[in-house]
Amino acid sequence: MIEKKMIKKYLLTCSVILVLTIIFQLSYGIAITGLKNRNTGSKNVFISNKNSAVNALNFADEVLPNDRSVNGKMKRSLKLHSFSNTQTEMLHHKAEKMFPVIEPILLLYGIPDDFKYVPLVESGFGEGKSSRGAYGPWQFMAGTARTYGLKVNKRVDERMNIRKSTIAACKYLLELHHEFKSWTLVAAAYNTGSPNLAHLIRSQGQKNYFRMKMNRETGVYVYNLIAMKQIINEPQTYGYKYQKVVYAYVPGFTGDTTTKL
Repeated sequence: MIEKKMIKKYLLTCSVILVLTIIFQLSYGIAITGLKNRNTGSKNVFISNKNSAVNALNFADEVLPNDRSVNGKMKRSLKLHSFSNTQTEMLHHKAEKMFPVIEPILLLYGIPDDFKYVPLVESGFGEGKSSRGAYGPWQFMAGTARTYGLKVNKRVDERMNIRKSTIAACKYLLELHHEFKSWTLVAAAYNTGSPNLAHLIRSQGQKNYFRMKMNRETGVYVYNLIAMKQIINEPQTYGYKYQKVVYAYVPGFTGDTTTKL
């Protein structure tokens, strides 16, 4: 009789230990999952969480300050470029076509890879002339294009040649960096012009792009470049169904944006 009672107590003790072990493992697993989620974050956290830090995003390794104004501008730019607003995957197809030509040229000239998004922001969904006469994927004015070695006349316009216009853009970008020493300021100068940006720096006594007051277009220009980088690299996060491809050399592509593939 005593032996049976001891066996029952033993079995009960084992059962309790087993149940406690299972509860502990479940609790530990949930805690670890929660910790991982806090550390890595969901891809959609940046858009949905009003208090999300933006310092994980950057342009040419220059990070965004983590404050309310910058956060708001970045969120608006991401929303502007999301699929819900564009309703097209044309930008992804343009990137697939142009990046294999642009990337090695940027690398050769020592230009940060993030500048490959400039043609997507500059020329957008088309490659026609702007109201000011800028033309091609890098949106060069005729005079500027000639200054950096491109032929622009009645018979030929090399502003539409991706390879040649990218080389010209690299030469221009290097000159801007020599002047401003900051890649975010280089991007801003590319948009508004070197003299205009230099005047803003002098008048405001400020050399941080994210702290400066600029015209509306230039003030969101770097944000748009970062947003473009995000939607190209993580299309499904921003509503696109586009499957990211591995960029490679396209046989028969000469570097002219009018070439039919």
